[in-house]
Amino acid sequence: METRQLGNSDFQITTIGFGAWAIGGGNWEFGWGPQDDQESIAAIHRALDMGINWIDTAAAYGLGHSEEVVARALRGVSNRPYVFTKCSIVWGKERLTSHNLKAESLRREVEDSLRRLQVDVIDLYQIHWPDPDPDIEEGWRTLAELKAQGKVRYIGVSNFSVEQMERIAPIAPITSLQPPYSLLDRKIEPDILPYCQAHNIGVIVYSPMASGLLSGAMTRERIANFPQDDWRRNNDWFKEPQLTRNLELVEVLRRIGQRYGVTPGTVAVAWTLRHPAVTAAIVGARRPGQVVDIVPAADLKLSQDDVAQIEQFMRAKV
Repeated sequence: METRQLGNSDFQITTIGFGAWAIGGGNWEFGWGPQDDQESIAAIHRALDMGINWIDTAAAYGLGHSEEVVARALRGVSNRPYVFTKCSIVWGKERLTSHNLKAESLRREVEDSLRRLQVDVIDLYQIHWPDPDPDIEEGWRTLAELKAQGKVRYIGVSNFSVEQMERIAPIAPITSLQPPYSLLDRKIEPDILPYCQAHNIGVIVYSPMASGLLSGAMTRERIANFPQDDWRRNNDWFKEPQLTRNLELVEVLRRIGQRYGVTPGTVAVAWTLRHPAVTAAIVGARRPGQVVDIVPAADLKLSQDDVAQIEQFMRAKV
């Protein structure tokens, strides 16, 4: 599988990484419904067997549970992948989340993540959200201190704007940005991607299949039967009037995929990887079969005709 250098780090990462949000399970405000931990572990093992060399998780995913599952999956693994995680979302006994970028909170968070992940150092530590905005400088300064102390190897951000990155860049270099990017969410194209490319900031995009909507496996019936604690029930992409057009887009991707023997989701991920500023894409998987379906995106090079066909649909009036 192709690898690319992640920003100013010495990491050569595969163009697809294993996303561990969904394996955090349900019973929290951004959960994905019930999840079998053994299936999660099997999915991670399949990803590693197929050449993926990094996992992206966060303390908030399952309120610590995702990090614990990742640790269990990597126990005894000789060729360990890079493990990236995130901070700044905290929770209490009521399992409700809040945002905190104060130094004391972040120092406590990193120790909790080190313990849950069962590692001595975190490969990439990222601020999950720039919230509260007035505290991003304090948060970034704290991450730089954690790097100097050897608790983390590199530091990055997630969901930051150009203006926010410019505010923190004088404090310490930004290794990477993790933004949402898909055919349904292209907000980063005009400003953020060019900025990252110009400043050697790696870009690892999340939700390249729009939280599974563009995977090719999503149907109206499946959406209607989402568990009550699946956050996508409240997402506009999965509701009318947007749902019909989004499913029509999936059929466009399906026709393109049939030419290559791949799924619509593979085409959707490959579309994000074609942008020169994008280092890699985070692809979530809850079962081994989902990993098998999406890994081909790492090597799929869409033709100009493929891209033109997609763009023609996107430009068409609703």
